[in-house]
Amino acid sequence: MNKIAVVGAGISGLSMANYLEKHKIDYHIYERRKKEDLAGHGFLIPQEGIEYLSQIIDPLLLFKHGNFLKKYIQYSHTGKKLGEKDLNNVFAISRHSLINLLAQNVSPGKITYCTTIIPCETQNGRLKQSDGTYLDANLAIISDGSRSRIRRSLFKDEKMKTVRESEVVNIIKDKEIADTIENDFIKFHHDQGGLTFGILKLSDDTILWYSQFDNQKYRINECSCDNLKKYMLEVFEDWHPLVSSIIQKSNYDNVHLWCVYELEELNPFYKNNIVFIGDAAHPLIPFTSQGVTSALKDSHVLTKYLVEENNVTEAFSKYESDRKPEIETHIQNGRTLLKQFLLPTDQHTDNILPISYK
Repeated sequence: MNKIAVVGAGISGLSMANYLEKHKIDYHIYERRKKEDLAGHGFLIPQEGIEYLSQIIDPLLLFKHGNFLKKYIQYSHTGKKLGEKDLNNVFAISRHSLINLLAQNVSPGKITYCTTIIPCETQNGRLKQSDGTYLDANLAIISDGSRSRIRRSLFKDEKMKTVRESEVVNIIKDKEIADTIENDFIKFHHDQGGLTFGILKLSDDTILWYSQFDNQKYRINECSCDNLKKYMLEVFEDWHPLVSSIIQKSNYDNVHLWCVYELEELNPFYKNNIVFIGDAAHPLIPFTSQGVTSALKDSHVLTKYLVEENNVTEAFSKYESDRKPEIETHIQNGRTLLKQFLLPTDQHTDNILPISYK
């Protein structure tokens, strides 16, 4: 097989590179950001995702960089326990750690940073760098995120819409606070709905936290990072003391403010000799907690068909047929969880687990 261009060096692009390495398939990764810009926050990875990840990363090494969570516990915003469920091998890890683990198997010479890739307007299926240089590749795997520029260029009729939810995500290193938290996934919900605060313990001194806002009630996207801490302290003023303590003690230099988008309808997963994986193929809203697992599974399945099939189009077609039904299930589950998030807690169903399963 000839060389493959992988566009994007996030989780999906690096996981794809690892699977290609495993099968000794030649590739090169192109990433528009600087290497140091690729750090981030964190993920929940269910059992299935761990199984795929363990095929390309030594599990013992992986497990040193994150934490298995025992239970999901749901509280009201004042601290009244609303319910709990046992978690079956759900793993929490920072994005920074997972990126570094995936990158360790990729030669630095196989990644080019600070390079934007765009489609050629005159030659279908060809990609080029912004300076006009064509990529030396016979097929391209696109993993450039939920708002993929290449996807939007190839599927000009697609309709992206904002979701009625925005998120603030951050990490705090504070052993005193971490010591008060068990290895559980904790989530506080405002009684009237549309506002939550989640806490995941990544290690003995590090906590990933995130807050979800109904963006029709809370204008969080209009808040600058400089004013974010003040705004959040006001919004969460009467919440459980653990919440206000984490907000107060956190550093906001690298906080992530996330406006969530989704496709009204999925596009095809490929066109000509260009194929999409991860968020570039199918943006999943965060309620699913399936972003990493879906990217890993995309990479595994696509590589399998590229190895098995002599015809690239047939490989792409089988990949799409294999993955699309499951992705559509996650999309529907995510929309159901979004609707529940917007409701008062006394109208929530018994299925409180914020993870989509197929």
